[in-house]
Amino acid sequence: MKNKSYVLPELKYGYEELAPHMSAEQLKIHHQKHHQAYVTAANAILEKFEAARKDNLALDYKAESKALSFNVGGHVLHSLYWQNMIPAAKGGGKISGRIEEKIKADFGSFERFKAEFTATALSVEGSGWGTLIYYPETGRLMCAQIEKHNQAFAPGMNVLLALDVFEHAYYIDYKNDRAKFIEAFWSIVDWAEVEKRLPEA
Repeated sequence: MKNKSYVLPELKYGYEELAPHMSAEQLKIHHQKHHQAYVTAANAILEKFEAARKDNLALDYKAESKALSFNVGGHVLHSLYWQNMIPAAKGGGKISGRIEEKIKADFGSFERFKAEFTATALSVEGSGWGTLIYYPETGRLMCAQIEKHNQAFAPGMNVLLALDVFEHAYYIDYKNDRAKFIEAFWSIVDWAEVEKRLPEA
């Protein structure tokens, strides 16, 4: 059976549908250029491994493994990020159900969670992600940072919500105002999708 390659996922909305919170230009460049770059790089590294095995050649395994982790991590997190969002007109930003109950139980209130998540995303140094994570061993929700796709990615944790705070995610629309971008994000979060990733208690 032939091995598969990584593929850029299609979006569940049109490029213009997240406006005014995210412009069509911002979304299209982020999806077609930046995310595609991670997919292309990951596939190229896999081809290097296959070629080296076929011809019994050595590789710089430390460098290639690190690069593969970075690019696959970028692909996985971006794929989740696109699914996290939905146009405001189609229910973006409206929370209810089990995810709302769990957030209130663990953080005390939705506003407290929002403040913690915002502070987490805002304080990422350089490039990285603000995330809402479920830890199965403790049954807790926590806000956490993921640096450069693949650093501080704790094994066994479930990423429920991810916000890309690389400048490429918002610079066209918000320049260097990350706080304004994060505030806009709350209007297009697809909470029904986030709830699907919450394991049954």
